[in-house]
Amino acid sequence: MTSDNANGEATSIGVDNEAYLPEYENVDRRRKPGEEEEEEVADSKGHVSVHVKDTDEEEFVATAAWARKLDKSRNKIRKHFKKHENIYHWVGLGVLSAGLLALVIAACIINFNASLALLVLTCLGIFFIVWDTLMAKYEGKIAKALQPAIRYFNKHWNIIQWFVYAAVLIAIVLWLALDTAKQGLNQLIPFGGLIMLILIMFICSKHPTRVKWRPVIWGVGIQWVFGIIILRTEAGLDAFEWLGSQVQTFLDYADAGSKFVFGDLYTDHFFAFKVLPIVIFFSMIMSMLYYIGFMQWLILKVGWVMQITMGTSPTESLVAAGNIFVGQTESPLLIRPYLADLTLSEIHSVMTSGFATIAGSVLGAYISFGVPAAHLLTASVMSAPAALAISKVFWPETQKSKFKVKGSLKLEKGTESNLVEAASHGASASIPLVANIAANLIAFLALLAFINAILSWLGGMFNYPDLSFELICSYVFMPLAFMMGVDWADAFMVAELLGVKTFFNEFVAYERLSLLIKARTDGSPEYVDGVKQYMSVRSEAIATYALCGFANLGSIGIMIGGLSSMAPHRRSDIAKCAVRALISGTVACFMTACIAGILYTPQPTCLVILGDAFSGGEVPTNSSIIVTCCNDLF
Repeated sequence: MTSDNANGEATSIGVDNEAYLPEYENVDRRRKPGEEEEEEVADSKGHVSVHVKDTDEEEFVATAAWARKLDKSRNKIRKHFKKHENIYHWVGLGVLSAGLLALVIAACIINFNASLALLVLTCLGIFFIVWDTLMAKYEGKIAKALQPAIRYFNKHWNIIQWFVYAAVLIAIVLWLALDTAKQGLNQLIPFGGLIMLILIMFICSKHPTRVKWRPVIWGVGIQWVFGIIILRTEAGLDAFEWLGSQVQTFLDYADAGSKFVFGDLYTDHFFAFKVLPIVIFFSMIMSMLYYIGFMQWLILKVGWVMQITMGTSPTESLVAAGNIFVGQTESPLLIRPYLADLTLSEIHSVMTSGFATIAGSVLGAYISFGVPAAHLLTASVMSAPAALAISKVFWPETQKSKFKVKGSLKLEKGTESNLVEAASHGASASIPLVANIAANLIAFLALLAFINAILSWLGGMFNYPDLSFELICSYVFMPLAFMMGVDWADAFMVAELLGVKTFFNEFVAYERLSLLIKARTDGSPEYVDGVKQYMSVRSEAIATYALCGFANLGSIGIMIGGLSSMAPHRRSDIAKCAVRALISGTVACFMTACIAGILYTPQPTCLVILGDAFSGGEVPTNSSIIVTCCNDLF
């Protein structure tokens, strides 16, 4: 190491360079990452200077060259796949389809009963994929081919419609005549109830002279077809009972989460820890189905069917279809961009659909009560066309809709980034719903107890302390329950449920219905001190259909608040339609119950018939019931 003295000569300081750390002179001193390397360079006069050699720059150049080669190779691969994208797409689908088909076949061979659900889902998936593919390719050609026939029917429809109506009327009369001869006169009563409800709504209509009967006829017709397939054919009844059992099994998986969070004794608090977690679980599943686009696809299909048959606008049809699966405030979100331009009749129809149906999330809760899943699923489907039909009677369309073009509405997928986020969002979104259900039940049951205490106090003044709100409802709604097809002996109990559902909510009503069902299935005595303790199976089914809707006084505020937040400047129009929509939704549920009363005939069990005969009870006089019983025995 050197320094300059006063004369400019270099002198050494410390030890000599050659003697400095001799033991390290042969050590390979490696440079750390990012460390600069020094290099001695001599000029022409022999002076030595130190230059810093930036090795990172050389490494960067080498790395950049390697990266360019990698990018070049990757671009070639990308271009290759892009060029042959269709080939790889179909090859991939073919491999997956072949694998799925092999899986289904193997499962059916090994254990057919266990693999039935997989087989049904696979067949439905194949059918709809093929259908969508063919329609996307040939829809225009089919429409063009049918255009002459459509023009002919439109031109002569004023004449043709009377032949159609006459044919429908004759078919209904023949059906009722044959069915009455086989089943007895019970089926005629709910048919009269159905006609009575439609006539009352027509008389009280906002514009009776502007009623178009196409939505009404098609709406009742769709209900009738669904009812015949599900309630009168053995295959349809078995299919929906099987579907109901699968739904029940699926919803039972919510118990795993409840058990982990609340412990093994979670069923001790049945509603809070057994029923409400099902709402959370179902909400998560619905959110996931929305994310992948399945719910949008399904709602569009159902809405399309109602639109082309009933002649309703796309907005009304989509909301009615959506209400089969989601709640009264969620389904209008499907048409949120179009709410501002709806006519008054369309707003009334949207609100009616919300009141007449229930959400899929609470459907699971009702099933957990013990209410038959098959009837709840059937009611959810049948009430949608009934809501559209009766809404067009009670508030007919008098304005020109802006949304009459088929396929003019588009549904967006979920905004979540992935399926896990969709699941988490669905679970979190159910928290207000669960809190709302629990809070309303606490409040309304407390209010009901308070009202009953007041009525009992007033009744005590007249030596009738048993006076209650339920008793009053029983007398008020008893004729209506009877006209739905309920046995007169059971009409008192069904009327009580109708009153509780209308003035409080359907949760309380279904909870009480479940107690009646449990009393029957547990074999409790039918009468105690002359008071009937449970209903017949047929009356239970009709009550299930009549209660299946959100039509109650508390829902008015929920509906007005939900729609007003989406279209604030239509708040006055929404409020104007609310009460009439509530009435329409209630009547739509009653119409569905009437259809069930006409078509539902539970299979007689000989043990019950013989037990009634030996105990001095009522013995059926209908010959077909006795013949069925004898065939079962012999």
